[in-house]
Amino acid sequence: MKLITHICWVLLGAVFIFSGLIKLNDPVGMGLKLEEYFEVFAEDFGSFFLVFKGFARTMAILLSSLEVVLGVALLLRWHLRKTLLTLLALLVFFGFLTFYSAAFNKVTDCGCFGDFIKLTPWQSFFKDLFLLGLWAVVFFNQRFLRRVFAKGTLGVMYITVASAVAIGIGVRALGHLPYFDFLPYKVGNDIGALMKPQEQARYKYVLERNGQTQEFDQYPTDTTWKYKSMEVQNPETSRPIITDFAIFDADGKDHTKEILTGNKLLLIVQNTNKSDRDRYDLINALIAKAPMLPNKLTPLVITSSSPSDFDAFRHDVNLAAPVYYADATVLKSMIRSDPGIMILQNGVVKGKYHYHDIPDQETVDHLL
Repeated sequence: MKLITHICWVLLGAVFIFSGLIKLNDPVGMGLKLEEYFEVFAEDFGSFFLVFKGFARTMAILLSSLEVVLGVALLLRWHLRKTLLTLLALLVFFGFLTFYSAAFNKVTDCGCFGDFIKLTPWQSFFKDLFLLGLWAVVFFNQRFLRRVFAKGTLGVMYITVASAVAIGIGVRALGHLPYFDFLPYKVGNDIGALMKPQEQARYKYVLERNGQTQEFDQYPTDTTWKYKSMEVQNPETSRPIITDFAIFDADGKDHTKEILTGNKLLLIVQNTNKSDRDRYDLINALIAKAPMLPNKLTPLVITSSSPSDFDAFRHDVNLAAPVYYADATVLKSMIRSDPGIMILQNGVVKGKYHYHDIPDQETVDHLL
């Protein structure tokens, strides 16, 4: 039992640290997930939950940092009983969210491990039950964990450092781009290729004859067999990774293929009401120089705002580039910055930049 307790103790602490760090890698994505929950709760329980949407990113950093700090405190056995009770509260909270999502099909991905590991709502709920099992083993066998690795002032120092590092990681990622990009539009990916399936779908057919059920890889030509069901055998590889990338002009004409051809500098403005306006002097200078670089780039703007809203906005910030439109969710997946810059070469993502890190002309040309 002592060995089992030690294994559960290490696993529980490590999972919490890992989960928190993965979320801190992309606090914008975690904030979007919290906004999704707040919208669902506002619809089901009361509109006052919408008040929290404005604090979603701050809450994302604080919750994720709390996971890291609790994981560190557990591994140090710092105030073990209090740490375990706080962990229990967090597990119950997450368990409620995942069960609610699974039972009522409200939020299809809890974001438990960010975009690094995608879990269905039921998988997320059973993951929380597993962690509760680990917690129970540790909580009821604390007698095997009597030694504390950081007592008194030293323990406080360790927890303070862990808190500062965790929050610092999240704040740094919030003001720039994620340290590791797990989304389909990461640097090096070919958007056009990811819009196509990796291989043709293979099916398994279930047919019946004379009370006998049999499975076939090919649909039989014998008409005495009666069709019962069909199942795709390779769902992951037969379905495109990117399914919703589509770019249109104000008249609804599709320009997706054009965007994925040649050298393009995409300025992505997700929402004109939230887009940071302080950097548009630098952005406009880059847009003006882009066509004159040795590797000529065609600058264009992609937004999810309405044409009327964007027309007023572009005059305010003096934007001079063709404007196209796309779904808001697509733009949020493309880059965690508003505005943000993407460099494409025949649909391959060569570079991505937060508005705090706008590149100079030489840097952009060197990418190509």
